[in-house]
Amino acid sequence: MPSHVPILADLVRRPSVNPMGRDVSGPEYLEGRVSDYLVQRFTEAGLSWVRQPVSPGRDNVVVRLDATEPGSPVVLWDAHQDTVPVENMTIEPFVPSVRDGRMYGRGTCDVKGGMAAMVAALEMLARSPRPRRATVLFSATVNEEFGFSGAKALARLWDQPSASDPGSDAAARRIVTGRPAVAIVAEPTGLDLVMQHKGAIRWRIRVHGRACHSAFPEQGANAIYPAARVILAIESLASDLLTRHSDHPCGPPTLNLGTIRGGAGVNLVPDLAVLEIERRVLPGESPDEARAEVIARIAEACGEARIDHEEPFLESAGLPDASGDGAAAPWVDRLAAEAHARGAAAIRTAARYGTNASVFTAAGVPSVVFGPGSIAQAHTADEWIDLDQVGTAAEILAALVAGG
Repeated sequence: MPSHVPILADLVRRPSVNPMGRDVSGPEYLEGRVSDYLVQRFTEAGLSWVRQPVSPGRDNVVVRLDATEPGSPVVLWDAHQDTVPVENMTIEPFVPSVRDGRMYGRGTCDVKGGMAAMVAALEMLARSPRPRRATVLFSATVNEEFGFSGAKALARLWDQPSASDPGSDAAARRIVTGRPAVAIVAEPTGLDLVMQHKGAIRWRIRVHGRACHSAFPEQGANAIYPAARVILAIESLASDLLTRHSDHPCGPPTLNLGTIRGGAGVNLVPDLAVLEIERRVLPGESPDEARAEVIARIAEACGEARIDHEEPFLESAGLPDASGDGAAAPWVDRLAAEAHARGAAAIRTAARYGTNASVFTAAGVPSVVFGPGSIAQAHTADEWIDLDQVGTAAEILAALVAGG
């Protein structure tokens, strides 16, 4: 059995569900089981690794495989450990099942398939007698699905430590010794190269009222009524945004209301409603300016209502195209060539979603998004990935580094 298959099965068996900001707990949440597995595997393979604490129970795992020739560049491979939740799945989420060349299970496509390809490629390179023309840093980062905090923690290692630098980063700095030349971020691209994609800004809106008994609603102030006006303002702006830059490769900017919470019972007048919204931004668009437009539109529609906008819990710019970057361009060309050689179309394309790549690029490392699987299967009720494509991705990544 090819090595990527058992690696992927092992990853799926280890739940790493992102709580997505909810107050939930249980054995399926957070990335610790995946981190422990990777550490054990890399130890057995004789690879140098470190855990970088990001938040309680959530560690990045960073591995270094040195080039065989002095002065070679450093290439970052990144794959996130977390998955989206499993509610309403139609398959057993943590029981990897193989049928017709596909593996089913939560995270197979997004993005444990890409992680399995990178781990398999690392192990192939470590065992191979062929020269390595780059040092590989592999990062298994946490909290990509909700906040990019793992990628941001990794990116701060590229700069000189400041007086406020967490002491927990000291060990990681011995492995991450400088800024990589380029980053390859695993996401389900079907072995195409995503060269640009959107960013996003997400925050909570708190709409206040005054609670009272529902028998005397006139004595209170129902928070849901002004929240409804907030919702209509968001809907109106969302429609307007779809008409802007409609011909952009990433699609137009978008606005989405994702959750609403309010009220404790039908016989109480609610004093609070909380909404979570997301504004997706195009490469080059300012997340702060995009958020300010939303706030202004809501204020215009809601008069004297008491509305608080919390600080964003996620903020990332879009990914600009790195094709013209002098340091990254040869690696992008080589990645495309190695993919072509193995039968992939390797189309250079754009995406509407966001990834860790935008964080790395903002921190000075030009990035490209590449991996097995289709975004159409990501986050689905019966998530799956084509196993042959995972194996092909591993071969492409190994060939990218191995000397010709």
